[in-house]
Amino acid sequence: MSTKSRLIEEMDSRTIEKERKGLLIIPVGSIESHGPHLPLKTDLLQAEAAAKELAPKVNALVAPSIVYGVCPGTSTFPGTISIRLSTLSALTEDVLEEFYRLGFRMMLVLSGHGTGAHMAALRDGAGKVVSGHKDLKVAVLCDYDFVYELRGKDSPATDGHGGLLETSRVMALAPELVGPQRPIVQYKGNRYSVSEPKPEEWAESVMGDTTSASEELGRRIQEHVMKRLVETVGQLFP
Repeated sequence: MSTKSRLIEEMDSRTIEKERKGLLIIPVGSIESHGPHLPLKTDLLQAEAAAKELAPKVNALVAPSIVYGVCPGTSTFPGTISIRLSTLSALTEDVLEEFYRLGFRMMLVLSGHGTGAHMAALRDGAGKVVSGHKDLKVAVLCDYDFVYELRGKDSPATDGHGGLLETSRVMALAPELVGPQRPIVQYKGNRYSVSEPKPEEWAESVMGDTTSASEELGRRIQEHVMKRLVETVGQLFP
């Protein structure tokens, strides 16, 4: 199959009927502030790019994306749309249940947004579906688990949201969407606090120094992510 033919929204119903026995990848993103230089759909475009590149490598299909996510930490910044944990859990449950009804028995929920509450909601919704179907196998992961394996190597160990690694990766995947600014932001909030960070604790929705971001680094990051995704899928869905 071509990359295009792996997107199930572009298939007809009879093709889906023939192809539904393999792995289905469900990209998940968010609409969230990522500083003055990255688009609101930063997490979404990374998840979709990874899913489309992964699909032919593991003989999978790609489902339409779940666009919105749980983003309480950046909700004070312009552009962020944060839905409730219960909403994302219920949406994930409904979507996976429908794909099960269509005949899919292996599903990978691949998120480009990785906050704790967001991932908990995805796992909660997926877990409810799996508990009702013994013949269904589902994995839930965020590809930033693999990106952040490079912290302390290709970036400072403190690099984070909208920082050097993420800026570089988006420059490689969608350079036309990256603005000229390269912010340097030190996060001063306490991760144990339940309150959202104040402006003096987090001046912008960025963590780190983005001045040395580059497409070349972004391509290396993407290559690492894809290698780890292929390995992980092979372990989860042998």
